[in-house]
Amino acid sequence: MEHSQSADTAAGLLLAGRYRLGETIGRGGMGKVWRAHDEVLHRVVAVKELTAGRFVAEADRLVLHARTQKEARAAARITHPGVVTVHDVLEHDDRPWIVMQYVDGPSLADAAKESGTIEAREAARIGLHVLGALRAAHAAGVLHRDVKPGNVLLARDGRVLLTDFGIAAIEGDSTITRTGELVGSIDYLAPERVRGGDPGPASDLWSLGATLYTAVEGTSPFRRTSPISTMQAVVTEEPPHPEKAGPLAPVIVALLRKDPADRPAADEAERMLLDAMEGRRPAEAQAYVPTQRVGQGELTSATARMPEPAGPSATSPSAGARSATAPTLADPSAPFAPSAPFAPSAPAAQGGRGRWRTVAMAAVLAGLVAGGAVFAAMHYSGGGGKAGGAGHSTQPEATKTAKGSLPAGWRRVEDPEGFSLAVPEGWKRQMNGDNIDYTPDNGRHRIRISIDPTPDFENPYMHALDLEKTVKRRAQYQKVLLNQNTYRDQVRSALWEFTWQEKADFPGPRHAIDQLYFGDDGTEYALFMASPESSWETTREQFDIVLQHWRAPGD
Repeated sequence: MEHSQSADTAAGLLLAGRYRLGETIGRGGMGKVWRAHDEVLHRVVAVKELTAGRFVAEADRLVLHARTQKEARAAARITHPGVVTVHDVLEHDDRPWIVMQYVDGPSLADAAKESGTIEAREAARIGLHVLGALRAAHAAGVLHRDVKPGNVLLARDGRVLLTDFGIAAIEGDSTITRTGELVGSIDYLAPERVRGGDPGPASDLWSLGATLYTAVEGTSPFRRTSPISTMQAVVTEEPPHPEKAGPLAPVIVALLRKDPADRPAADEAERMLLDAMEGRRPAEAQAYVPTQRVGQGELTSATARMPEPAGPSATSPSAGARSATAPTLADPSAPFAPSAPFAPSAPAAQGGRGRWRTVAMAAVLAGLVAGGAVFAAMHYSGGGGKAGGAGHSTQPEATKTAKGSLPAGWRRVEDPEGFSLAVPEGWKRQMNGDNIDYTPDNGRHRIRISIDPTPDFENPYMHALDLEKTVKRRAQYQKVLLNQNTYRDQVRSALWEFTWQEKADFPGPRHAIDQLYFGDDGTEYALFMASPESSWETTREQFDIVLQHWRAPGD
């Protein structure tokens, strides 16, 4: 067994009696890459030294080597000119070394660093080649798991190659990390991977989106000051709009959707990248972009065409609430947020997070098909568990308010769940499953409050879009608006207004509006009002008052 070589003295080392190391040409968290000469075939090769092997026990080292060999064999099965070929895997100094095809040219990371940014059409060309390599890998049953600018190589002759399939499999194994070092580049890991889920082809596409963002903008979209804050950004935050991406921008946004199911498939992404490479803004990509940016001219024109809103005047008590909660066209100077508001859903099923969505959708669809009360159970839960079932008899107590603090005919109530709100005189609390309603007529007109301390969606808008996908084609559902907004200084908020045709409990046309937002602690609140269309103008004014005087638990 040859003795360990330091980083300074390994140059000139002969591995396996065949590969003589030259200079270091790259390095990363898992190891370094050497330019080497194959003295048997007389060719230049690249040799990857896995430095992580120095810091594991003997048993773990064997696992590390076995997994490296397995992944190298998998990568070797991929026959595509855009995949760096793995020639050999060997062991030296008690750790694996991987011998690969040598590419004469920089990585995308180095090229972007040198020039500052990559031109959008060139980035689209690079992305198209990387996607081709990924499609070939996925067809062979191999996931890359570590797509990032440093693993995209740009040959001097124009070729684009993807490398490091073998290293990627090691990411996440606690036996191959050491204090102060995280394996892999966490700002390029898809949200589902950060959450601990199994990766799939869509995970590699997300990483491609983050890679292209970095190429055109010159900075990683999610990198923060610490690994924890970076992981949090990947999972919960949307990237700033890629201002320099031109026609590539909607493709990047589509690839960076948080939910894997919301990302385009590889063949769709390929068509989008081809359009962007040829300078065309891909129309197909817009279907994956929840919000659209508008220019200042469009904003001014659209604002001028907007009719005066029905309801209270600027001097009415609810005017301030209307301006605070009504949706607006996107501010073109603000960061682009590809996902936003969320939507009401149905009561939660017993048995933990995740299941309620299936039960909720089934209940909604059953109502739609049967002509029942479609939106009678729009939200998924009550509060923190204090409220009882339909027989719960606890009534909130009215509280005294200063004269003039509430409009005439309104009172403030302190709900047993800990929140406080204003309701019209005569409206009483009742439970509808797990939902908390305030109503004067058993639900024909109602305020509904829903609270979820562990929401399943990244933000309210994504929840709304998810629900709307199914219900928008049924029960004569008609969207009035569905936009991001800011409520109670929370930018993770959404406003959803819609109409539908009720066939059961309260037959006839009905109208509803829902304000959804995340509190500082991540709790999701939904404030919902519904009424017959014939009394909507009054209901809309009441909704503004409810929003203005709402107090969440602890406020």
